[in-house]
Amino acid sequence: MSKIRNTKSDIRFPLIIAITLVAGIFIGASMLDPNSSQGISGSIAKFKDVILSIDKNYVDDVDASVLVDEAIVKMLRELDPHSTYIPREEVERLNAQLRGIYEGIGIQFDILRDTVYVIRVLEGGPSKAIGLQSGDRIILVEGEIIAGTGITNKGVTDRLLGQAGSEVTITILREDTEKDYTITRGTIPQRSIESSYMINEETGYIKISRFGSKTYDEFKNALSELLDKGMTKLVLDLQGNPGGLMSAAEDISDELIAGRKLIVSQKSVHDRYNSSYYARKEGMFENGPVIVLVDEYSASASEIVSGALQDHDRALIVGRRTFGKGLVQMPISLNDRSELRLTIARYYTPSGRSIQKPYNNGVDYYSDISSRYDHGEFFYADSIKFEDSLKFETAKGRTIYGGGGIMPDYFVPYDTSMQTAYYRTLRSKRAIREYTFNYFIAHKEELRNMDFDHYLNSFVITDEMLEDIVEIGEELGIAFNNTEFQHSVTLLKGFVKADIASFVWAENGYYPIINPVTNEIYKRALELFDEAILLAEVY
Repeated sequence: MSKIRNTKSDIRFPLIIAITLVAGIFIGASMLDPNSSQGISGSIAKFKDVILSIDKNYVDDVDASVLVDEAIVKMLRELDPHSTYIPREEVERLNAQLRGIYEGIGIQFDILRDTVYVIRVLEGGPSKAIGLQSGDRIILVEGEIIAGTGITNKGVTDRLLGQAGSEVTITILREDTEKDYTITRGTIPQRSIESSYMINEETGYIKISRFGSKTYDEFKNALSELLDKGMTKLVLDLQGNPGGLMSAAEDISDELIAGRKLIVSQKSVHDRYNSSYYARKEGMFENGPVIVLVDEYSASASEIVSGALQDHDRALIVGRRTFGKGLVQMPISLNDRSELRLTIARYYTPSGRSIQKPYNNGVDYYSDISSRYDHGEFFYADSIKFEDSLKFETAKGRTIYGGGGIMPDYFVPYDTSMQTAYYRTLRSKRAIREYTFNYFIAHKEELRNMDFDHYLNSFVITDEMLEDIVEIGEELGIAFNNTEFQHSVTLLKGFVKADIASFVWAENGYYPIINPVTNEIYKRALELFDEAILLAEVY
């Protein structure tokens, strides 16, 4: 096959756009500081000379827009870890996540033994409207075979997601019958409150998976429902929450903090980006005891909430040191519809803490989590050392620290005691998932007619069920290890029961079952409400 080469005109068009784009970035930067214009102009001229020299003289044809994209990415890396360049094809997807929506056909799927199964058909979505069902196997998309081809999750989403109003034709296998469906993609809401339920007669639980434009409204609804059920204590779970919109974090904090108290401030060398956000309204739960759960993956907006509640002695923070992202990004649209997310300020908790972890002087920012693990921080609180210069005080005089995440009031070590290589392999090779899904399909009507409380208190994972999982594992090449099986049996039973429940009641079926089995931070928090009550009384 002959090689197709770009003509000079093919190159010059993106070249002009590329130079304009980069020049716009430099000019925009110079506008921030009038005294820097001369240096910026010189840099623009140098960059232009390099690009044009490549165009005129380089040995092979090149795509200048690719070079410029790379240059932008590497330039931003010199600033900080969170200033980023978003290509235009990624901008809408990322913005949709913040808006709490995506565009697609409205299903949850899984891949089991190289077959794509419909796990759940989402209420109000286009797939529900045309009659797709849990258990349907998707074998073709637009006439292309996807069953038995080694397709990945990304391969499926690339084919099923698309602009609302566009159509996609899929072929499903239901029992032994094939059927074609042409589905008009729609806008599907994506909830950020992953679960909310009553742990007991007094204690409510809310898990927030991310902070988007609709998170605050979801939080108010969940809080209202729990209060109607008699909640007087709240567990707010921010474990694994990577953050999102700062405004959502501010509003949720405001719902829990009484009076006109500072929630967060942001500071920059540019005065226009300096601001402070205060509690300004009467919230629904300003006085009852609150415990916030955090871990090493709780970041950004999660740290705004936990930092504000900790500084005002409004909540006990329980878990492990958070990620440590205290930089504020502003989206800047570029002329080709790509986007620059530029760090414009640092945010500070009410006590004045910056919780941004170090990223200069040779620090490997992206391996920090694994370094913490290797250093023993996941297991021992005293492995974490803070300098006295990073010491701050809460409103009531408790000692807290800045400079690298929110350190919890009560440390909970990472627990792997029930996990074994055999259990992890059963999960990673999807043996447990295959069993739980097949069980749900076989008992679908019975499970759907069951009250969740009855399932929670009465449904038992039997030895026969576990033997079926072992058998599936052997079919997948997983050698049975009785010692490790017995060691992990409690964990295995808990996960199986929770996973079956998730097919019927979604996350509100999953978390009430799995949290008491595997979530050590959750379990420790429930033992600390006497402390949280005392804190609420002095608040």
